[in-house]
Amino acid sequence: MDAQGQERFREFVENRSSALLKTAVLLSGGDRHAAEDLLQNALIKAAGRWQRIDDPEAYVRQILYRQQVSRWRLKWRRRELSVAEPPEGKTGGGDAASAADLRIVMRGALARLTARQRTVLVLRYFEDLPEADVARILGCSVGTVRSTTHRSLARLRALAPELALLGLADVEEAPSRDFSPVEVRP
Repeated sequence: MDAQGQERFREFVENRSSALLKTAVLLSGGDRHAAEDLLQNALIKAAGRWQRIDDPEAYVRQILYRQQVSRWRLKWRRRELSVAEPPEGKTGGGDAASAADLRIVMRGALARLTARQRTVLVLRYFEDLPEADVARILGCSVGTVRSTTHRSLARLRALAPELALLGLADVEEAPSRDFSPVEVRP
């Protein structure tokens, strides 16, 4: 960018950044820090193409919109929503402390699984995806997803028996396959 382009860009940022920041705050749901990041990234992208932009404000607004949509689509970017009053607990009659204990134990137990086991369980049970979708995402067969799920749940139960103490004992367990020799009498 030449000196004249840099000066025009500085003037644009100086004159329009407050209006663009208001739009970014609205797009980010009121999170000012996320809005500042959104606007900063949009201005960086615009600076790279500054010489070819006819309508800078429309261009930057379009970048803001598209970046925000991309953030919605990235599930790992989801953050906790701040509200005036805490939501009602969704645990089966337990209090908030037991729900927090459950989250802490579950997070620790998942951390002890292999990456593949953890990925399969998260996709199946936290993202609630069908086995076929998990298989497509991981590039394996549905049978592999089923067997990995079965082994992962068994390992999770073995690594974190405290999950049963926190109210997860009522979850139905799949019947185990016992391949031990059986005496057959005629």
